[in-house]
Amino acid sequence: MSLLNDLINLNLSDSTEKIIAEYIWIGGSGMDLRSKATTMSGAVSDPSKLPKWNYDGSSTEQAPGDDSEVILYPQAVFRDPFRRGNNILVMCDTYTPAGEPIRTNKRNNAAKIFSHPDVVAEEPWYGIEQEYTLLQKEVKWPLGWPVGGYPGPQGPYYCGIGADKAFGRDIVDSHYKACLYSGINISGINGEVMPGQWEFQVGPAVGISAGDELWVARYILERITEIAGVVLSFDPKPIQGDWNGAGAHTNYSTKSMRNDGGIDVIKKAIEKLGLRHKEHIAAYGKGNERRLTGRHETADIHTFSWGVANRGASVRVGRDTEQNGRGYFEDRRPASNMDPYVVTSMIAETTILWKP
Repeated sequence: MSLLNDLINLNLSDSTEKIIAEYIWIGGSGMDLRSKATTMSGAVSDPSKLPKWNYDGSSTEQAPGDDSEVILYPQAVFRDPFRRGNNILVMCDTYTPAGEPIRTNKRNNAAKIFSHPDVVAEEPWYGIEQEYTLLQKEVKWPLGWPVGGYPGPQGPYYCGIGADKAFGRDIVDSHYKACLYSGINISGINGEVMPGQWEFQVGPAVGISAGDELWVARYILERITEIAGVVLSFDPKPIQGDWNGAGAHTNYSTKSMRNDGGIDVIKKAIEKLGLRHKEHIAAYGKGNERRLTGRHETADIHTFSWGVANRGASVRVGRDTEQNGRGYFEDRRPASNMDPYVVTSMIAETTILWKP
């Protein structure tokens, strides 16, 4: 095993200028991440300098067997925390050989929205709070829970410490450092209300980069859980009953909101979000109706609401924003399994481009 570890940790730059590029893409379910590696002749940091590649889409439920080729377009480059050195992770989106985005490519439409001159002028910032649950591999039951049983009720676990309250911290801290190493703007982590559940935050990130960074952060996390022998779940309500669900609260601001008098812009944006509540809910994650019940710090899925410092509302405005008269707001509706390309671009489209 020591030889295996030595080989895994080989520093390629000692013997070659070649690097390994791990191409990452989103599979047919819209949540499954896939990746494969290729050798490059030298260091690369610009995605436009990387070649397009292809894969068998019939094996990922993204193409028929008789026309199975799907093309990967490199879009964003990050340092590889697993291979280190000059090796890279490459976030890609997916196209037909004719250059048409395939059904599961949500990045393409998001990029169009974020490149609109009105959106560019507003410099939309995002901070996404990604909640997730760690599960025991053999039984698919939360980490730290007795098999077939339940821990004590919620209360001591949120931001808790101790062997009877915090389960999986080694995974969480490894992920935190790996994201920082990669160049992802991860801004924090914390234990969540349900034991075995954690959160990391990505942002502030501008425009399309919020989606790229969150997807690669998810990829790094699942690679780490693979090493640890733990299963990663983004189910928005992994355990039924009196247990919190898992969301992806999305904090958002535009230049107008961040400037003096921005509170009025925020209120108008929230009003527009309320008018398109059904459309947003439909795009905010599968199974979200199990989470948005009006309990456990959520608003009811059928009713739009907002409030200052109210974690039971659809949209929350912070006390600092109210007092300063400018700032940001938090859309609390997105589920943990949402697609950040969809959610971030839809919020921008509704609040900046949409005319009621």
